[in-house]
Amino acid sequence: MKRLTLSILIFTTLLLTTPAMAAPLTLKIEVDRAELLNVLETAIKLPAALTAEQGPNLRWLEHYRNQLPHSVDTVLRPYGYFTSQTSSAVSDVSDDHSQLILRVTAGPPVIITNLDLEVSGPGHDLADIQQQVAAFPLKTDDILRQDSYEQGKARLLQAVQDLGFLDATFTRHELRVHQARHSAEIDLQLDTGVRYSFGETAFSGTSGYPDWFLKRYLSYRTGETFSFAQLGRTRLNLSNADLFSAITITPAPEQAGAGQVPVNIELQPTAHHKLRPGLGYGTDTGARASLRYRHLNLFSSGHELAGDLLLAERRQSLVATYVIPDHERLDSHTRIHLGFDRVDSDSYLTREVYGEIERQQALSDKLMATLFLRLNQERSEIGEEITSARMLIPGLRLQWQPVGQQSAEPGLRAAMEIKGAHDTLLSDTSLLQLTAEARLLTKLPADFSLFLRLQGGTTWHADPLHELPASLRFFAGGDQSVRGYAYQSLGPRDADGEVVGGSHLLVGSVELEKRLTQNWGGALFYDIGNAFDSLSSYELEQGAGFGIRRYTPVGPLRLDLARQIGVTDGRWRLHLGMGFSW
Repeated sequence: MKRLTLSILIFTTLLLTTPAMAAPLTLKIEVDRAELLNVLETAIKLPAALTAEQGPNLRWLEHYRNQLPHSVDTVLRPYGYFTSQTSSAVSDVSDDHSQLILRVTAGPPVIITNLDLEVSGPGHDLADIQQQVAAFPLKTDDILRQDSYEQGKARLLQAVQDLGFLDATFTRHELRVHQARHSAEIDLQLDTGVRYSFGETAFSGTSGYPDWFLKRYLSYRTGETFSFAQLGRTRLNLSNADLFSAITITPAPEQAGAGQVPVNIELQPTAHHKLRPGLGYGTDTGARASLRYRHLNLFSSGHELAGDLLLAERRQSLVATYVIPDHERLDSHTRIHLGFDRVDSDSYLTREVYGEIERQQALSDKLMATLFLRLNQERSEIGEEITSARMLIPGLRLQWQPVGQQSAEPGLRAAMEIKGAHDTLLSDTSLLQLTAEARLLTKLPADFSLFLRLQGGTTWHADPLHELPASLRFFAGGDQSVRGYAYQSLGPRDADGEVVGGSHLLVGSVELEKRLTQNWGGALFYDIGNAFDSLSSYELEQGAGFGIRRYTPVGPLRLDLARQIGVTDGRWRLHLGMGFSW
């Protein structure tokens, strides 16, 4: 111990007494292959002891320079360069700045002269596996990249296992490098083993939901090919349901019988009672407050009871909804609504009490169909008209939207609805009404987005328009219609100049949006449309302007300034939409 202590003291004394350079030191790397410069600059750094303000210790600097050839060789070998040559020199850039120049000659790279990649076993001829083999990142005559070699092996093995071959393994994996010839040979043999399928799925935990309800969230069925990707989709389905606070999915390949892998899913539920308040403001609605209540598992049956209260300047509503989920599909269900709705716009005042039952059924991953039957009693004050009507309205609604696609995501969304009533079937008037809407959002270069919207509707009715309640007439204008005009302020007028709504509707919009920063953007838009009574004679109003967007996790906040165009003394109008909830 005394000898060790004495040695340390002597070594420290020598270092401290070794003279230091007068100027701080920086490192400059020069290499004859430009593609290697970033690799070397990332890996080769000056230690802190050589970058001190008072200058580096010369003994330490000499030791560091002696280590550089080995360090460079270690860095370049994985990139296929095994015979690099390195030299270094110190030069004075100025009186207060010295530079260590590292010069590297990479030498000839190691080239792959033979790549033998074979797959054996029951899955060797599957197109998906052969596609993965063809995608192996290294080819004959490529420069040997050991990172690509290891990544290629890992990706190939993972891809084969994801196809259900859980026992897949490399029975041979050899990489032979001949430094003198600057060549390499790769020999890989992958045995797929047998292909597994999904066995039974068992649910555990204290979720309280029936098994049939939980199985709807599975993206696979018993007997289908086992896939970790399908387990990932199942986890996403369960997470998006907003019903569970903890989700653990555990496959058990070691318990596979007859090639079937059992799966256990442990779930911990969130509280079955949820209350969600919200605040917001919109030009169409004015200031608003909302409150939503949900009972997520009524009678432990998987059924849901929801209540929605909206209190806004121009609209008040209270709706109770009972949801009966489908036994097979997540996107299919039956809903029963009971509600009250009051709307006070610039054109009308209406009060409605209604009940509705609807059955939504997925026809495909993109097409949804809903059959509904609505019974309502509505009292409307439109201009000088007061209408009170009871209507029994059956209808069909079709919606086109890819599963999981959100409104802010690029793509096409479309909807069509046809509904009607007859005065012999619990209705005070007869009509047939068709509405349709299409929205297209597409991304453009340079962070631009193009949004297109087209909306239309038509009504066939034998009775006079004044017998139709406000909810069955068409109006235009507002944040989601023709900006530059107030909400529901466009449409045919009566003798006193009051807007009374029309039998037909046509509205279109073009909006170009540019993301300026991560959180802010701007937009230019043009809107056109109106409600009218005659398909052969109508006038479309126009509005155009610009807007500011503030992007948030729950959607953009919108501030639009629009001007009426094509009219005498066109006016500017501000449109604002914002809100949040807990």
